[in-house]
Amino acid sequence: MENQTGTNHNKGIIVPYERLSQEALRGLIEEFVTRDGSDTGYTDGSLEDNVRMVMRQLKMGAVLIVYDETTQTANIVPKEYVNVLPSE
Repeated sequence: MENQTGTNHNKGIIVPYERLSQEALRGLIEEFVTRDGSDTGYTDGSLEDNVRMVMRQLKMGAVLIVYDETTQTANIVPKEYVNVLPSE
């Protein structure tokens, strides 16, 4: 998978958002929308507005949660940037 910054991640796995606990999902979304040094586009609204926006995008399938086995981290990625293995 190649993300917006051009970093190549070959071992990503799509994680359906429904598989995460509400607490884990909320934490992942909050970390994503408040991340320093990135251009996520979620800076105009309040934290709650941005969390709701990402949740809507997850439900619509516009963004996906991808777990990178190499770095053992999860990220929220626009669907068009995802070239990974679906989860089992």
